[in-house]
Amino acid sequence: MTLLHAASREALASAELKLLDASDFGTVGDDLFAVVGLFTREAGLRRALADASADPERRTGLVRSLFAGKLADESVELLAAVVASRWSSPRELVDGVESLARTALLVNAERAGKLDTVEDELFRLGRIVAADGELERLLSDSAAPVEGKLTLLSSLVASKVDAITAKLAEALVAYPRGRRAVEGLEELADLAAKRRERSVAHVTSVVALTEQQQERLAATLQRIYSRPIALHVEVDPELLGGLVVKVGDEIIDGSAAGRIDALRRRLAG
Repeated sequence: MTLLHAASREALASAELKLLDASDFGTVGDDLFAVVGLFTREAGLRRALADASADPERRTGLVRSLFAGKLADESVELLAAVVASRWSSPRELVDGVESLARTALLVNAERAGKLDTVEDELFRLGRIVAADGELERLLSDSAAPVEGKLTLLSSLVASKVDAITAKLAEALVAYPRGRRAVEGLEELADLAAKRRERSVAHVTSVVALTEQQQERLAATLQRIYSRPIALHVEVDPELLGGLVVKVGDEIIDGSAAGRIDALRRRLAG
């Protein structure tokens, strides 16, 4: 999601508090993603609902008239609260609704004890797509029919991932909103990790790490960063040996390839 301006950040924070009162996070998440699709298609509607000069009661009335009986009651009331707030732009209103939809599904996964699974599946799905340039191109093609992209995604994940993982990936493919597939899947995996109040370490190793090795690495990183760290591990034989660990913008390069590159730079300098 793009960075929000101050008014939109305040509106989203208020809506997130209301979201946590929901009784059925799965239904609310599904409803909100449907609304993201509608807002994405209907520029006039999103402009009208984000118009800060319009009476808030008029905006909430429009939401209720549009969605009453079509969405769950608690989804309608959440949307009414969303549009009653001040948003910096129509795009940021849609950004906010999308953020709420993602949060709702991740909370649903958390309450069901599936958040670890969803996070891991999103990361692995991102790696699969990243490794296939043609697949990445097809899923990211904004001009391609949505139905075709969803069919392709379904062939990739059908019966292989949790339903919540599938819904998050489907929404990304259907409403990319400027994101490529790999970028969006990585963003979703990071959101799932942050939901557990953990940082994410993207680890690249020349060979697969054993469970014990991963536990030792996670413990070491936790001591370094003074907070729990979630590991996302992928294998790259081109490293020659060792590990590359990326936490946020910081890279810890212990690979043979990294050391060789560093030596080359020193010699060249």
